[in-house]
Amino acid sequence: MSETPQHGSFVWNELNSPDPAAAKAFYGRLMGWSFTPFPMAEGEYWLIRKGDTEIGGLFPLAGPDFKDMPAHWLTYIAVDDVDARAGEAEAAGGTIARPPFDVPGVGRIAIIRDAEGAYMGWITPKM
Repeated sequence: MSETPQHGSFVWNELNSPDPAAAKAFYGRLMGWSFTPFPMAEGEYWLIRKGDTEIGGLFPLAGPDFKDMPAHWLTYIAVDDVDARAGEAEAAGGTIARPPFDVPGVGRIAIIRDAEGAYMGWITPKM
């Protein structure tokens, strides 16, 4: 993200996978993507690149919190204030699947489930 995205804009796509090695092999072969490690406190995250452009991420579904979760894609939407908007999501019939948390150098994120059950990430990017 080279400039501050507008509130409500789609900004990131993330593959959540219990087997990152298999995911990297599959998408590397079929899409020509490469993967650059990005260290996290919980383990290694992978930035997905198409040529020199970062186009998404690969999150390892490791640990007991993700025991029965299948691989899936998660979209992130920019919001102006993730903490305030998460509270508004609850008031509108949604739920907070993961409360707001900070990712150093990236921004503040929450995982939200909308009133119909669809999951998405909301992010207030650090610019």
